[in-house]
Amino acid sequence: MLKPIHRVTCSPALAACQLLMQRFALWLCEPGTTAANLTQAGLQPPAMPTAIEADWLWGFLQRKVGGQLLLNRAQVLVAMSAVQKGAVAAWVQSVSALAAQFHATPPPWPVTAPQAGPLNWGAFRTLMEAFYGTGFRTGLPYLADGTPVAAGGVTYASFVDAFRIAHRLNPDPHARQVCVLCGGPLGDTPHVDHWIIKSAFPLLSMCAHNLTLICGTCNEAPNKGDKPVHSAGSFADWFHPYWRPGNGAVQPGYDLHAAAVHCSAVAPVDQPKAANLDVLLNLASRWTREFKAEYAKHQDVLRRNESRRVRAAQARHTLQELGAYVQQWTGGLSPSEPHHEVHATLGQAMIEPARMQAWFAELATVQ
Repeated sequence: MLKPIHRVTCSPALAACQLLMQRFALWLCEPGTTAANLTQAGLQPPAMPTAIEADWLWGFLQRKVGGQLLLNRAQVLVAMSAVQKGAVAAWVQSVSALAAQFHATPPPWPVTAPQAGPLNWGAFRTLMEAFYGTGFRTGLPYLADGTPVAAGGVTYASFVDAFRIAHRLNPDPHARQVCVLCGGPLGDTPHVDHWIIKSAFPLLSMCAHNLTLICGTCNEAPNKGDKPVHSAGSFADWFHPYWRPGNGAVQPGYDLHAAAVHCSAVAPVDQPKAANLDVLLNLASRWTREFKAEYAKHQDVLRRNESRRVRAAQARHTLQELGAYVQQWTGGLSPSEPHHEVHATLGQAMIEPARMQAWFAELATVQ
């Protein structure tokens, strides 16, 4: 989390959808809710907050996922026993209080699915994930500010655009963008990441505080993938994109003897969080590769310049010229460019007398 992560302009729409999901899930778990209530009329207020949301939800339930209507999944849930409904409802209440996990004394966090049986849990998970996979893609029933709207609501594409705009470090639309997690290039095909994975916590599939736009490298295995971002239910030693951000708290550090970059905490108290972030994203190995690749690039530039000097019978580079080269390069580094922190770390490493002397000795062998 090298860069600040901001709530975007359409975050209120996502928050409104999250509340709708919670209300719908709890309504399905009420003892008095049966299949007879699962109609367009049955979803109208007071069951759901507004007629717009009720009508959108009814249309949503007519969609098919895996060859079955989402309505069928909802029917499975209302048919659960009272005990199973109670277990799912308690789980929903706990997961809905995600923000409390970042308070001084957080309540217990559910590390397993509710005891409702695999069939019921599968129906619940499919239904909740569909709000993201189906509802978000085609359009939510909310304007960016969270106001219910019958048509033209926020979509996945508009969230991606809003996130890009909010996190653009260089205002030029053609400038390279930076991944907020690793500091590398965001790329042309970034991923919308669920910080807490939606397969285990599908109720958070539309949570505004659970969604970030990150590079594909960060999001895919062996990096973040489906790894947990808590330790057996405890978030104490973990950063969070919005509630416990890591920007300003972590930085690349260079080990001269190991010739490697590591993920370092600015304050000792944050070292466990930095270590967990490193394991989650494999930052040390990725940053080290970039560090060495950038070093090799500058090494190649200087070796080619040295070779031209030798061929032209000119004086070789002096140690002072090497220092001036590094200072000029580091002085031109832009914070809005990918890998800025790693490249700045390289610049600091290169001015170490031992490394500068080694570089100078390397150039002396160029013919």
